[in-house]
Amino acid sequence: MSTSDPKVFWHEHAVSREEREQLNGHKGCVLWFTGLSGSGKSTVANLVDHRLHAMGIHSFVLDGDNIRHGLNASPAMLKERHSEDFAKRFGLGFSAQDR
Repeated sequence: MSTSDPKVFWHEHAVSREEREQLNGHKGCVLWFTGLSGSGKSTVANLVDHRLHAMGIHSFVLDGDNIRHGLNASPAMLKERHSEDFAKRFGLGFSAQDR
């Protein structure tokens, strides 16, 4: 799906970039680590996150493995970890058993 697709819409945010920067006390930035599996991307990302936190800079690590673990969780796994209602609302059903 490209940005010229009629189903893709730009959404204005209620909080502007400037307002968010003022609240956080710094400008936003993305650090994107790429490399082979097992090359230490998550380790480096977590070390950088820890250092930024120690400096009082708001940061967050979005680890691909963790995201996939959540997205690929079966409704049964979500039910076991959380509740049946949670599994019904958030179980995306992308696990191998649901394909």
